[in-house]
Amino acid sequence: MGLQASPARDRTGAPRQGARLSGLSLGLRLGLGLAFGSTGALAQPAEATDPDRHNNSLAPVQVEASRHTPLAIDEPSQTASRLGLTPLETPASIEVLTGDTIRARGDVSVVEAVTRATGITGSPGPGNGGSALAARGFTGHGSVMQLFDGTRLYAGAGTVTFPFDTWSVDRIEVLRGAASVMFGEGAIGGAVNVVPRKPTRGAIQNEALVTVGSDATRQLAFGSGGAINDRLSYRLDISHRKTDGFMVRGEAESLAVGGAVRLDVSPRLQFTLSHDEGRQAPQRYFGVPLINGRVSSLNREQNYNLDDAEIKYRDRWTRLDAQWTPTDAVTVRSQLYRLDSKRHWRNSETYSYNAATRRVTRGDYLEIGHDQEQIGNRTDATFRHSLFGLKNQVLVGFDANRIDFLHTNDSPYGGRSVVDPFVFNPGVYTSPVAYTPRYTTQTSTYAFFAENKLAFNAQWSVVGSLRWDHAKIARADLLNAANNFQKTFVYGTGRLGVVYAPDASQSFYAQVARAADPLGSLATTTVAQAAFELSTGKQVEIGYKRQLAEGRGAWTVAAYRIEKSKLLSRDANDPTVSQQVGRQSSEGIEATLDLALSSTLRLEANVAKLRARYDDFNELVGGRLVSRNGNTPFGVPEEAANLWLHWRFLPQWEAEFGVRYVGPRQVDAANSRRIGSYTVADAGLSWQANPSLKLAFRAYNLANRIYPVSFSNSGNQWLLGRPRSVELSALVSF
Repeated sequence: MGLQASPARDRTGAPRQGARLSGLSLGLRLGLGLAFGSTGALAQPAEATDPDRHNNSLAPVQVEASRHTPLAIDEPSQTASRLGLTPLETPASIEVLTGDTIRARGDVSVVEAVTRATGITGSPGPGNGGSALAARGFTGHGSVMQLFDGTRLYAGAGTVTFPFDTWSVDRIEVLRGAASVMFGEGAIGGAVNVVPRKPTRGAIQNEALVTVGSDATRQLAFGSGGAINDRLSYRLDISHRKTDGFMVRGEAESLAVGGAVRLDVSPRLQFTLSHDEGRQAPQRYFGVPLINGRVSSLNREQNYNLDDAEIKYRDRWTRLDAQWTPTDAVTVRSQLYRLDSKRHWRNSETYSYNAATRRVTRGDYLEIGHDQEQIGNRTDATFRHSLFGLKNQVLVGFDANRIDFLHTNDSPYGGRSVVDPFVFNPGVYTSPVAYTPRYTTQTSTYAFFAENKLAFNAQWSVVGSLRWDHAKIARADLLNAANNFQKTFVYGTGRLGVVYAPDASQSFYAQVARAADPLGSLATTTVAQAAFELSTGKQVEIGYKRQLAEGRGAWTVAAYRIEKSKLLSRDANDPTVSQQVGRQSSEGIEATLDLALSSTLRLEANVAKLRARYDDFNELVGGRLVSRNGNTPFGVPEEAANLWLHWRFLPQWEAEFGVRYVGPRQVDAANSRRIGSYTVADAGLSWQANPSLKLAFRAYNLANRIYPVSFSNSGNQWLLGRPRSVELSALVSF
């Protein structure tokens, strides 16, 4: 299951929500019934690592200046290391996209933003929450983990729906490669950490955004933050976006609200209470069927879903963070959190064109619900001291949580219809089976982790990490108690790296790492999956990072090999039996460049080239066992590249041009057919009319390219990217 996003029928969901989003009233719900727990939210790395910052005044909240560079390799990151190391000091591939960069490019969704990072491509679809990613040859939420503010979001049946809006993003940190030692199972390909904007000290500053565009697209957003007094500061962000979509009945609407209040009790003790909430009614769109092997101009903008189809997501995330620095050598951080997710789907999801009858057959009439609650705590302590006369930092911590999940559906999904693909009557949803709760799961996990950096001198250091996880899943079948089961997974992961820095502007590194992936989604392990263990992986990586003088930019290069074992594969002696003996691998090279070509012209570019293969994998086809050894895993692009050119051609005027390239993808493990590559170009023009007003015009998909962001139904159904479109926005600061 780590090979692709879970299919639609594996999703889970929740009760329908009948009110339209435009009428929603979201409260911040900043409840005080939380205690402590994580590392990420309040971690101000400079404060945590520099004892000279402690004085008799309250510690300032750091305010990051506006910049447009993905390679902040000299700034601390909490995603690749909890010690607050910079990317230059970390033996791993880490890339940072600042919120300023993301919004300047016009990327309004997290997936749009993160797929401009090196080697990260998207495979979004309604079945995975529109958020699945691919990295280093591995795809889906079971292999590329997504986090919010440093805490992982456990996927429910292959689905993650939060966060999605970029208005409140401070930065997105992308860790490529095996990341299980940082966050647990499910990150062999990488991890993406979305960090929201935080309370800031200083005068209160406000900003508002108004956007209008093609297909009746419109967005209103507001942000505010600053100090209330010498101890309290806050941050508030609201974003509402709506569009009619480029396809028939393509309406979509979303509302995101986030708020945080920080209390500085003293220079050494801070608390932050945060709440973020998102509600989405995304496009009720599962793509179009290919006609004679291609997308036809006659049905490119058609929507084959039902007239009363529904997709709705609601996510609420509340956190209480604490940071305590009892001495200059010790920092303790903790976060207690609660995540509540409700999702509902009611759709026909597969469409196949019959050339003989010139009709489209619709199937997979699915109504699925998901109600998930995740409560957890993460706490760690960092100690800075000398070991045998050498500088040493060590961190120890624990992570504990519980996930309760309710799955509701109308299985066995009996709907079917045949329609004219061109003179189309959408019809309504019908099912011979009632929509009822089917099973519940309760997953309890706890983990202990440690990280250490030992500096032999100014040039050489060793960074090591260890993690031990224990996860217990209890599943109750609400229709047949004979299917109830309990399963416990116990596993360990680690990473060991060496860093050589000839000077403060460059570093070479090498690392080995061990990772673990679930066979599906850990919290929704099935009866069949419970008979097996987690898949395991190992990675070897080497790389070089260089920061150029005088702020001219930076560049990095990395090469790696990853092997993933214990995949489910058919037994060669008995093809009806699955064994956990499969193996796949990937190896590749990645390069990223950020370069100031002149005082007014800046180039950002990245490229990734990999070779992904099944090393030991068998499939049962028509009662016959077929080896897929040597084939490329389906849905995995082996090439990806991004380019972005930023030109300030007049003091108040800026122009931008970007290109995104994604290589071909195989439609199945047999490699019977592949979807071709695509290249999409975007551009923008902005004018700083005065210090308080910035106007921007952006154009997307300039060449009006027809391409699939993802595909299904054996590659015969494409979920298309948006055609050429434009947006005009005004950003006001006051």
